[in-house]
Amino acid sequence: MNIIRSVWVWFSSVTFILLAFPVSALLWLLSHIFDHRRIMNNRWMIFQGIVLTYLNPIWRIKVQDREKINPKQTYVIISNHQSILDIVVFNRLRKTLRWVSKIEVFKVPVLGWSMKMTKYIPIERGNKHSVARMMDQCVSSLNDEVSIVIFPEGTRSLTGKIGKFKSGAFQLAIKTGRPILPVVLDGTGDILPKKGILFHERRDVRIKVLDPVFPDDFGTQLPEELADRMQKEMSEALNKLRLKE
Repeated sequence: MNIIRSVWVWFSSVTFILLAFPVSALLWLLSHIFDHRRIMNNRWMIFQGIVLTYLNPIWRIKVQDREKINPKQTYVIISNHQSILDIVVFNRLRKTLRWVSKIEVFKVPVLGWSMKMTKYIPIERGNKHSVARMMDQCVSSLNDEVSIVIFPEGTRSLTGKIGKFKSGAFQLAIKTGRPILPVVLDGTGDILPKKGILFHERRDVRIKVLDPVFPDDFGTQLPEELADRMQKEMSEALNKLRLKE
């Protein structure tokens, strides 16, 4: 059954992305005239993600406290990472944003092209020059009033627990004076684990928006200290979320 389910999900998702790409290309061409921030491409990517979540019946997505997101505020958004599905379900927040993603994803035909056209931000792990370039692009995005999303764990969790946070996202928030918006995800790792391509049985996926943390409440100018604090707070929030099952 998992094989049949997986074939349907992959086939329907890839087909939809291929059909949606010409619109992405058209919006990208139009952006050169009056949309340098690529907001139209961004919203089209959000729409695609939302459609994909409704197209596939293997998940029931529940979003909690979305009203905590101020549509006029620009954030450094951080989230735990359980599965590649996190990026898809994240679109249910309906927030204009740019992802920081490993450079390998940008090399995937069609998907990678769409990400480039939306000004998503690539990073090459272990490359100091790439990290510096990524930080500069994140600053530019925030200056353009477009939020960015970073998985501070740096990789998907194998256990479902939130791992140690790297300091980059918090260095960025301190440097730019932008608030941090923590978002906790749960359930995607049960549907599509890190090491696998088969989708498992239907599960609930929950997205919980935590209270934004503004610069006056950082309590430190050291990114490492802020990273440790946010990792603990998000781990506690994830545990509470699971207790309510």
